[in-house]
Amino acid sequence: MRSLPLVALTPLVALLAPALAPAAEKEARLYEMRTYYAAPGKLDALNARFRDHTLKLFEKHGITNHAYFVPIDNKDNKLVYFVSYPNKDARKKSFETFGADPDWKKAHADSEKDGKLVDKIESLFLAETDYSPVFKTEKSKEDRVFELRTYIATPNNLGNLNARFRDHTLKLFEKYGMTNVVYWNVAKGEKDADKLLVYLLAHKSKDAAAKSFDGFRKDADWLAARKASEEKGGSLTEAKNGVVSEFLKPTDYSPLK
Repeated sequence: MRSLPLVALTPLVALLAPALAPAAEKEARLYEMRTYYAAPGKLDALNARFRDHTLKLFEKHGITNHAYFVPIDNKDNKLVYFVSYPNKDARKKSFETFGADPDWKKAHADSEKDGKLVDKIESLFLAETDYSPVFKTEKSKEDRVFELRTYIATPNNLGNLNARFRDHTLKLFEKYGMTNVVYWNVAKGEKDADKLLVYLLAHKSKDAAAKSFDGFRKDADWLAARKASEEKGGSLTEAKNGVVSEFLKPTDYSPLK
């Protein structure tokens, strides 16, 4: 049987090329952490608007709801939540259509008849690290608290910080009863993409978290890993506010609990 000329295979190869492309080339999902600072006395009303209207409208417009929290010690009247999109363009389109939705406009107007609900909004775009567990939006059978931890890496050390988490820290966290929920770096092209690590842990309680970290910090494997990672360039996190922790509790309407 005569072989087909190579040129005859070219269209077929071109057709199959996208399917043969490595999975790593697929565009990473874009996550967003949004922090709302409620106006004085308006946090309950803000939560009601999310519970009764916003989450359903987000989903309608292609925004995936993952988790909604309030800090356990909520001095700043905050709501902290996490949503995601296929990519940055999808995010832009979703918020445009959401903002123009008549149902949203009505819910927004009705909720603010007695004054605005939000004083300030902060946003941070995030991408999962290569070592992050799959971010499972699930409800635990038992009550638990979540810990949002933000690390600021020293110059040129974000890669080393990620390596330490990838090779050592996650396993040691699990050893001491902490649940690794998700790990992010700031999305490429965004401010601080070269320095921030943001992640969520789950604990049975704040007391359980304190006990877990006490054991973790004394662990011989952790002490060795930390020493080895800092031998050449010193601390991998900034001395001032380089590690910030905030304990959160899920709202009653949060998909993740």
